[in-house]
Amino acid sequence: MKAYEIRDAGGIDALHLAERPTPRPGPGQVLVRLRANSINYRDLQIILDPRGRGIVYPRIPNSDGAGEVLEVGAGVTRFKAGDRVAGTFFQNWVSGGITAEAMGSALGGAVDGVLCDHAVLQQDGLVPIPAHLSYEEAATLPCAGLTAWHIVVGLGRIKAGDTVLILGTGGVSIFALQFARLHGARAIVTSSSDEKLARAAELGAWRTINYRANPDWEKEVLEITEGRGVDLVAEVGGAGTLEKSIQAVRAGGTIGLVGVLTGGKIDPAGVMRKSLRLQGIYVGNKTMFEDMTRAISAHEMHPVIDSRFDFEEAPGAYGRMRGAGHFGKIVIAI
Repeated sequence: MKAYEIRDAGGIDALHLAERPTPRPGPGQVLVRLRANSINYRDLQIILDPRGRGIVYPRIPNSDGAGEVLEVGAGVTRFKAGDRVAGTFFQNWVSGGITAEAMGSALGGAVDGVLCDHAVLQQDGLVPIPAHLSYEEAATLPCAGLTAWHIVVGLGRIKAGDTVLILGTGGVSIFALQFARLHGARAIVTSSSDEKLARAAELGAWRTINYRANPDWEKEVLEITEGRGVDLVAEVGGAGTLEKSIQAVRAGGTIGLVGVLTGGKIDPAGVMRKSLRLQGIYVGNKTMFEDMTRAISAHEMHPVIDSRFDFEEAPGAYGRMRGAGHFGKIVIAI
Protein backbone atom coordinates (compact mmCIF):
# COMPACT_ATOMS: atom_id res chain seq x y z
CA MET A 1 0.00 0.00 0.00
CA LYS A 2 1.02 3.64 -0.36
CA ALA A 3 1.36 5.79 2.73
CA TYR A 4 2.85 9.15 3.62
CA GLU A 5 5.28 8.99 6.52
CA ILE A 6 6.74 11.49 8.96
CA ARG A 7 10.34 10.34 9.23
CA ASP A 8 12.00 13.38 10.78
CA ALA A 9 11.41 16.96 11.83
CA GLY A 10 11.79 18.39 8.33
CA GLY A 11 8.23 19.69 8.07
CA ILE A 12 5.92 19.54 5.08
CA ASP A 13 8.69 19.12 2.51
CA ALA A 14 10.03 16.08 4.38
CA LEU A 15 6.83 14.02 4.10
CA HIS A 16 7.81 10.74 2.46
CA LEU A 17 5.53 8.72 0.19
CA ALA A 18 6.40 5.11 1.05
CA GLU A 19 5.39 1.60 0.05
CA ARG A 20 4.25 -0.65 2.88
CA PRO A 21 2.77 -4.15 2.93
CA THR A 22 -1.01 -4.01 2.81
CA PRO A 23 -2.19 -4.95 6.32
CA ARG A 24 -4.70 -7.65 7.16
CA PRO A 25 -7.41 -7.24 9.78
CA GLY A 26 -7.12 -9.15 13.04
CA PRO A 27 -9.93 -10.02 15.46
CA GLY A 28 -12.32 -7.08 15.86
CA GLN A 29 -10.60 -5.14 13.08
CA VAL A 30 -11.62 -3.91 9.63
CA LEU A 31 -9.53 -3.28 6.51
CA VAL A 32 -10.63 -0.05 4.83
CA ARG A 33 -9.75 1.12 1.32
CA LEU A 34 -9.43 4.83 2.00
CA ARG A 35 -10.84 7.21 -0.61
CA ALA A 36 -10.36 10.60 1.03
CA ASN A 37 -8.74 12.47 3.92
CA SER A 38 -9.34 15.89 5.35
CA ILE A 39 -6.72 17.79 7.29
CA ASN A 40 -6.89 19.71 10.53
CA TYR A 41 -4.66 22.29 12.16
CA ARG A 42 -3.58 19.57 14.58
CA ASP A 43 -2.30 17.46 11.64
CA LEU A 44 -0.23 20.40 10.40
CA GLN A 45 1.19 21.00 13.89
CA ILE A 46 2.30 17.38 14.16
CA ILE A 47 4.08 17.50 10.81
CA LEU A 48 5.79 20.81 11.64
CA ASP A 49 6.87 19.75 15.14
CA PRO A 50 6.77 15.94 15.53
CA ARG A 51 9.52 15.85 18.15
CA GLY A 52 7.75 18.38 20.35
CA ARG A 53 4.67 16.15 20.28
CA GLY A 54 6.58 12.95 21.03
CA ILE A 55 5.88 11.34 17.66
CA VAL A 56 7.63 8.01 17.11
CA TYR A 57 9.04 7.66 13.58
CA PRO A 58 7.96 6.62 11.07
CA ARG A 59 4.39 7.80 11.61
CA ILE A 60 1.53 8.06 9.11
CA PRO A 61 -0.18 11.44 9.72
CA ASN A 62 -3.84 12.54 9.67
CA SER A 63 -6.81 11.56 11.78
CA ASP A 64 -9.68 11.96 9.31
CA GLY A 65 -10.39 9.47 6.55
CA ALA A 66 -13.30 7.81 4.78
CA GLY A 67 -13.51 4.84 2.46
CA GLU A 68 -15.03 1.43 1.88
CA VAL A 69 -14.67 -1.82 3.80
CA LEU A 70 -12.61 -4.44 1.97
CA GLU A 71 -12.29 -7.18 4.59
CA VAL A 72 -13.30 -7.83 8.19
CA GLY A 73 -11.52 -9.81 10.88
CA ALA A 74 -12.85 -12.49 13.19
CA GLY A 75 -15.68 -11.37 15.44
CA VAL A 76 -16.64 -8.31 13.40
CA THR A 77 -20.42 -8.02 13.22
CA ARG A 78 -21.07 -4.32 12.57
CA PHE A 79 -19.55 -4.10 9.08
CA LYS A 80 -19.19 -6.08 5.87
CA ALA A 81 -17.28 -5.67 2.61
CA GLY A 82 -18.59 -2.72 0.59
CA ASP A 83 -19.82 -0.64 3.53
CA ARG A 84 -18.98 3.08 3.38
CA VAL A 85 -17.32 4.20 6.60
CA ALA A 86 -15.30 6.91 8.33
CA GLY A 87 -12.80 6.31 11.10
CA THR A 88 -13.18 7.88 14.52
CA PHE A 89 -10.48 10.28 15.74
CA PHE A 90 -10.08 8.22 18.93
CA GLN A 91 -10.19 4.53 18.12
CA ASN A 92 -10.93 3.56 21.74
CA TRP A 93 -13.48 6.20 22.83
CA VAL A 94 -16.89 4.68 22.28
CA SER A 95 -19.00 6.55 24.84
CA GLY A 96 -18.87 8.40 28.15
CA GLY A 97 -16.21 10.87 29.21
CA ILE A 98 -12.71 11.02 27.80
CA THR A 99 -9.95 8.99 29.47
CA ALA A 100 -6.18 8.77 29.19
CA GLU A 101 -6.62 5.42 27.45
CA ALA A 102 -8.89 6.95 24.83
CA MET A 103 -6.45 9.81 24.26
CA GLY A 104 -3.74 7.25 23.55
CA SER A 105 -5.72 5.98 20.55
CA ALA A 106 -5.74 9.23 18.53
CA LEU A 107 -5.08 8.52 14.85
CA GLY A 108 -2.10 10.30 13.32
CA GLY A 109 -0.51 10.99 16.69
CA ALA A 110 -0.19 8.23 19.24
CA VAL A 111 -0.83 5.66 16.48
CA ASP A 112 -0.57 5.65 12.68
CA GLY A 113 -3.09 7.84 10.90
CA VAL A 114 -4.94 7.52 7.61
CA LEU A 115 -2.94 9.39 4.94
CA CYS A 116 -2.64 6.10 3.06
CA ASP A 117 -4.69 4.03 0.65
CA HIS A 118 -5.41 1.14 3.07
CA ALA A 119 -5.75 1.09 6.85
CA VAL A 120 -6.79 -1.40 9.49
CA LEU A 121 -9.10 0.21 12.06
CA GLN A 122 -11.04 -1.08 15.05
CA GLN A 123 -14.64 -2.17 14.53
CA ASP A 124 -15.61 0.22 17.32
CA GLY A 125 -13.51 2.93 15.69
CA LEU A 126 -15.68 3.17 12.56
CA VAL A 127 -18.99 4.85 11.78
CA PRO A 128 -21.21 4.39 8.69
CA ILE A 129 -21.31 7.55 6.62
CA PRO A 130 -24.48 9.28 5.38
CA ALA A 131 -25.60 7.99 2.00
CA HIS A 132 -25.88 11.47 0.46
CA LEU A 133 -22.25 12.40 1.20
CA SER A 134 -19.25 11.81 -1.03
CA TYR A 135 -16.15 10.24 0.50
CA GLU A 136 -14.48 13.65 0.46
CA GLU A 137 -17.39 15.20 2.37
CA ALA A 138 -17.50 12.30 4.83
CA ALA A 139 -13.77 12.64 5.51
CA THR A 140 -14.39 16.09 7.03
CA LEU A 141 -16.52 14.69 9.85
CA PRO A 142 -14.25 12.81 12.31
CA CYS A 143 -12.41 15.78 13.86
CA ALA A 144 -13.74 19.19 12.77
CA GLY A 145 -17.33 18.05 12.33
CA LEU A 146 -17.50 16.16 15.61
CA THR A 147 -15.70 18.89 17.54
CA ALA A 148 -18.28 21.43 16.38
CA TRP A 149 -21.13 19.04 17.18
CA HIS A 150 -19.70 18.47 20.65
CA ILE A 151 -19.57 22.23 21.28
CA VAL A 152 -22.96 23.18 19.84
CA VAL A 153 -25.04 20.14 20.78
CA GLY A 154 -23.20 18.11 23.41
CA LEU A 155 -21.92 21.00 25.52
CA GLY A 156 -24.08 23.94 24.48
CA ARG A 157 -27.37 22.02 24.11
CA ILE A 158 -28.39 24.73 21.69
CA LYS A 159 -32.07 25.14 20.90
CA ALA A 160 -34.12 27.33 18.58
CA GLY A 161 -33.76 31.02 19.40
CA ASP A 162 -30.41 30.71 21.20
CA THR A 163 -27.44 32.80 20.05
CA VAL A 164 -24.02 31.37 19.28
CA LEU A 165 -20.79 33.31 18.76
CA ILE A 166 -18.44 31.56 16.33
CA LEU A 167 -14.86 32.75 15.97
CA GLY A 168 -13.33 32.37 12.51
CA THR A 169 -14.27 30.49 9.36
CA GLY A 170 -12.08 27.38 9.46
CA GLY A 171 -13.34 23.82 9.51
CA VAL A 172 -14.68 23.67 13.09
CA SER A 173 -16.18 27.15 12.86
CA ILE A 174 -18.11 26.54 9.65
CA PHE A 175 -19.44 23.25 10.99
CA ALA A 176 -20.51 25.10 14.15
CA LEU A 177 -22.37 27.60 11.99
CA GLN A 178 -24.13 24.82 10.11
CA PHE A 179 -25.10 22.93 13.27
CA ALA A 180 -26.32 26.12 14.96
CA ARG A 181 -28.55 26.89 11.98
CA LEU A 182 -29.72 23.27 11.85
CA HIS A 183 -31.01 23.70 15.43
CA GLY A 184 -32.67 27.05 14.74
CA ALA A 185 -30.10 29.13 16.61
CA ARG A 186 -28.79 32.56 15.60
CA ALA A 187 -25.09 32.63 14.76
CA ILE A 188 -22.69 35.58 14.98
CA VAL A 189 -19.50 34.90 13.01
CA THR A 190 -16.20 36.78 13.20
CA SER A 191 -13.41 36.96 10.62
CA SER A 192 -10.76 39.35 9.35
CA SER A 193 -12.05 38.88 5.78
CA ASP A 194 -15.18 40.58 4.46
CA GLU A 195 -15.27 38.01 1.65
CA LYS A 196 -15.37 35.15 4.15
CA LEU A 197 -18.01 36.94 6.20
CA ALA A 198 -20.14 37.31 3.09
CA ARG A 199 -19.89 33.57 2.52
CA ALA A 200 -20.80 32.92 6.16
CA ALA A 201 -23.88 35.09 5.69
CA GLU A 202 -24.84 33.00 2.67
CA LEU A 203 -24.66 29.92 4.93
CA GLY A 204 -27.09 31.55 7.34
CA ALA A 205 -25.00 33.62 9.76
CA TRP A 206 -27.35 36.03 11.57
CA ARG A 207 -24.69 38.73 12.05
CA THR A 208 -21.04 39.03 11.03
CA ILE A 209 -18.16 41.05 12.51
CA ASN A 210 -14.82 41.89 10.94
CA TYR A 211 -12.51 41.75 13.96
CA ARG A 212 -9.69 43.49 12.12
CA ALA A 213 -11.88 46.49 11.33
CA ASN A 214 -13.49 46.28 14.77
CA PRO A 215 -10.92 45.07 17.33
CA ASP A 216 -13.46 45.64 20.13
CA TRP A 217 -15.71 42.99 18.62
CA GLU A 218 -16.92 41.82 22.03
CA LYS A 219 -18.64 45.18 22.49
CA GLU A 220 -20.39 44.79 19.15
CA VAL A 221 -21.59 41.34 20.20
CA LEU A 222 -23.13 42.89 23.32
CA GLU A 223 -24.78 45.60 21.21
CA ILE A 224 -26.20 43.01 18.83
CA THR A 225 -27.62 41.03 21.76
CA GLU A 226 -28.94 44.18 23.49
CA GLY A 227 -26.45 43.83 26.34
CA ARG A 228 -27.35 40.25 27.23
CA GLY A 229 -24.50 38.40 25.55
CA VAL A 230 -24.56 35.15 23.63
CA ASP A 231 -25.58 31.78 25.04
CA LEU A 232 -22.57 29.90 23.67
CA VAL A 233 -19.14 30.70 22.25
CA ALA A 234 -17.24 28.35 19.92
CA GLU A 235 -13.80 29.54 21.01
CA VAL A 236 -11.12 28.53 18.51
CA GLY A 237 -8.59 31.28 19.26
CA GLY A 238 -7.39 30.36 22.72
CA ALA A 239 -5.88 32.62 25.34
CA GLY A 240 -5.56 35.57 22.97
CA THR A 241 -9.31 35.82 22.34
CA LEU A 242 -10.75 34.14 25.43
CA GLU A 243 -10.97 37.35 27.48
CA LYS A 244 -13.15 38.92 24.79
CA SER A 245 -15.27 35.79 24.57
CA ILE A 246 -15.82 35.93 28.33
CA GLN A 247 -17.09 39.49 27.94
CA ALA A 248 -19.32 38.55 25.00
CA VAL A 249 -21.10 35.59 26.62
CA ARG A 250 -24.12 36.02 28.89
CA ALA A 251 -24.10 35.43 32.64
CA GLY A 252 -24.38 31.69 33.16
CA GLY A 253 -23.41 31.06 29.55
CA THR A 254 -21.05 28.50 28.07
CA ILE A 255 -17.71 28.63 26.25
CA GLY A 256 -16.41 25.59 24.38
CA LEU A 257 -12.63 25.97 24.12
CA VAL A 258 -11.12 24.09 21.21
CA GLY A 259 -8.43 26.33 19.72
CA VAL A 260 -4.95 27.35 20.76
CA LEU A 261 -4.25 29.58 17.76
CA THR A 262 -3.42 32.72 19.72
CA GLY A 263 -1.04 33.37 22.58
CA GLY A 264 -1.67 35.22 25.81
CA LYS A 265 -2.71 34.64 29.39
CA ILE A 266 -6.09 33.77 30.86
CA ASP A 267 -7.59 35.68 33.80
CA PRO A 268 -10.23 33.40 35.39
CA ALA A 269 -11.95 36.26 37.25
CA GLY A 270 -14.52 36.82 34.48
CA VAL A 271 -15.42 33.13 34.45
CA MET A 272 -16.12 33.28 38.18
CA ARG A 273 -17.99 36.59 38.19
CA LYS A 274 -20.35 35.55 35.40
CA SER A 275 -20.70 31.94 36.62
CA LEU A 276 -19.64 30.67 33.20
CA ARG A 277 -19.12 27.14 32.08
CA LEU A 278 -15.72 26.97 30.35
CA GLN A 279 -14.84 23.54 28.99
CA GLY A 280 -12.05 22.24 26.82
CA ILE A 281 -13.31 20.20 23.87
CA TYR A 282 -11.13 17.43 22.43
CA VAL A 283 -13.19 16.07 19.51
CA GLY A 284 -15.78 13.56 20.84
CA ASN A 285 -16.72 9.90 21.18
CA LYS A 286 -18.24 7.42 18.73
CA THR A 287 -21.73 7.76 20.17
CA MET A 288 -21.64 11.51 19.51
CA PHE A 289 -20.37 10.79 15.99
CA GLU A 290 -23.34 8.53 15.30
CA ASP A 291 -25.76 11.15 16.66
CA MET A 292 -24.15 13.73 14.37
CA THR A 293 -24.39 11.58 11.25
CA ARG A 294 -28.09 10.93 11.92
CA ALA A 295 -28.73 14.67 12.06
CA ILE A 296 -26.66 15.28 8.93
CA SER A 297 -28.62 12.57 7.11
CA ALA A 298 -32.00 13.83 8.27
CA HIS A 299 -31.26 17.35 7.02
CA GLU A 300 -29.15 16.26 4.01
CA MET A 301 -26.49 18.69 5.18
CA HIS A 302 -23.31 18.99 3.13
CA PRO A 303 -19.96 19.95 4.69
CA VAL A 304 -18.24 22.98 3.18
CA ILE A 305 -15.09 22.06 1.26
CA ASP A 306 -12.56 24.80 0.60
CA SER A 307 -10.19 22.95 -1.73
CA ARG A 308 -9.24 19.48 -2.98
CA PHE A 309 -5.81 17.95 -3.55
CA ASP A 310 -4.85 14.67 -5.19
CA PHE A 311 -3.03 12.10 -3.04
CA GLU A 312 0.25 12.75 -4.86
CA GLU A 313 -0.17 16.47 -4.08
CA ALA A 314 -0.90 15.98 -0.38
CA PRO A 315 1.93 18.28 0.82
CA GLY A 316 0.17 21.14 -0.95
CA ALA A 317 -2.87 20.63 1.28
CA TYR A 318 -0.75 21.38 4.35
CA GLY A 319 0.62 24.45 2.63
CA ARG A 320 -2.95 25.62 2.10
CA MET A 321 -3.68 25.03 5.77
CA ARG A 322 -0.56 26.90 6.87
CA GLY A 323 -1.54 29.88 4.71
CA ALA A 324 -4.74 30.24 6.80
CA GLY A 325 -6.77 31.43 3.82
CA HIS A 326 -9.20 28.51 3.76
CA PHE A 327 -12.96 28.64 4.34
CA GLY A 328 -14.24 25.28 5.54
CA LYS A 329 -12.30 22.05 5.01
CA ILE A 330 -9.29 21.05 2.94
CA VAL A 331 -9.50 17.51 1.55
CA ILE A 332 -7.20 15.00 -0.13
CA ALA A 333 -8.64 12.55 -2.67
CA ILE A 334 -7.06 9.09 -2.64
